[in-house]
Amino acid sequence: MSIENTHYGAERIKEMLLDCKSVYFLGIGGINMSSLAHITHTRGYRVGGSDRTLSRLTERLAREGIEIFEGHDEKNLSGYDALVYTVAVSADNPEYVSARERGIPCISRADYMGYIMTEYKTRIGISGMHGKSTCTSMCAEVLMAADIDPTVLSGAELDSMGGAWRIGKNEKFVFEACEYMDSFLDFNPTIAVILNIEMDHVDYFKSMEQIRASYGRFASIAGSEGVCVANSDDSDVMEAVKDFEGKIITFGIDDENANVRAENIRIEKGRYSFSVRCNGELYCNVKLSVTGYHNIYNALASAAVAYVCGIDGEAVRRGLAAFCGAKRRMEYKGECNGASLYDDYGHHPTEVKTTLKGAKDMTDGRLFCVFQPHTYSRTSALFDDFADALRVADRVIVSQIYAARETDTLGVSAQRLAKAVGNGAAAAESFSEAAEFLERELQSGDVAVVMGAGDVWRVFDHIKTEK
Repeated sequence: MSIENTHYGAERIKEMLLDCKSVYFLGIGGINMSSLAHITHTRGYRVGGSDRTLSRLTERLAREGIEIFEGHDEKNLSGYDALVYTVAVSADNPEYVSARERGIPCISRADYMGYIMTEYKTRIGISGMHGKSTCTSMCAEVLMAADIDPTVLSGAELDSMGGAWRIGKNEKFVFEACEYMDSFLDFNPTIAVILNIEMDHVDYFKSMEQIRASYGRFASIAGSEGVCVANSDDSDVMEAVKDFEGKIITFGIDDENANVRAENIRIEKGRYSFSVRCNGELYCNVKLSVTGYHNIYNALASAAVAYVCGIDGEAVRRGLAAFCGAKRRMEYKGECNGASLYDDYGHHPTEVKTTLKGAKDMTDGRLFCVFQPHTYSRTSALFDDFADALRVADRVIVSQIYAARETDTLGVSAQRLAKAVGNGAAAAESFSEAAEFLERELQSGDVAVVMGAGDVWRVFDHIKTEK
């Protein structure tokens, strides 16, 4: 059983940490937890933490002087005044249990992040079922192109930031706002961005009504003095923000009345260029360096944020052109037999279909996909949609399901999904088997996308690639 989020709020946490000199992060290897540990360390605290296995992220933290433990043991907590945990941790975790028994303040990741951000005047929260990390990274590039020095917390690493976080000296804070278990309701945005809304996280959300209500509450945190940047091409988004008391800035492609709109859309080798108009006037002309029609929406949301912040269109043009993708977001990994290989985080049917369509626009050859379903609950609930999405590819290999926090009680499997996809799709028992398939079948001019939110990227450990 996992631990639930705390909801102390910024003022209460400030009181709890008044005499705190050290903070321990339980689950420090996560992309967001590692970012929070880094920020806390830069503020002069003694910082340490543990995770089940060490990684490139924990190694980086260790080089900064942060104490890292592999595995969980109550002895690791010695000398620490507070504990920040991720809800992925089990309630019987020995460090969590020990902290509670010793009266050490225990704060959930989302609650602590909400506290951290209150020190910044402008807090830009990027939410949505899809595209959060990409849009957060785009916003970061635009702000940096405008010579603004933002602090950024993203869910994906960005080369220009040297990681998933960036500590700036400006009053602007850009962060990814995850909806899972309503974590984003502990955040404190002054500009709330909603990219899209769709059914997902079926182990927590039971209906679209519940999801829309959660996003509506997220937007409402910005208050009457705040701004909501909303995708007006998405009816669920507009339904969610209908009672928002602040200013709504809409963005879209199809909605002719959107405040920020893309026009004159053109495509070349899978990459889009277009004009951005704000309230009818030309703001900038954009040429994206990343593929996929969906990235027009991410770019429009970033442009809308820039417009709200008073940034000129030329900085938006430069920033979006400079964005070449975040880690595991159609990340180029090299070639095999003359075919191009990409790694992608997509794990929802909409993401899978959109990304594969974008990949297909890049080539006249065949499109291969190695897909790892993420969680049994999502795979079962969206089974038919996954099968339909994967049919965009010419050849499909389904890896074994990444269980994450779940156990298999639903009878769903990689074999069942591959059979539903049809068209010669097959299930792979191991990453090496998937890699062998690609090495055997790929030809010059083909494109292969290895996709999923789990550890399917390990397929590349078994492929000899050429840059």
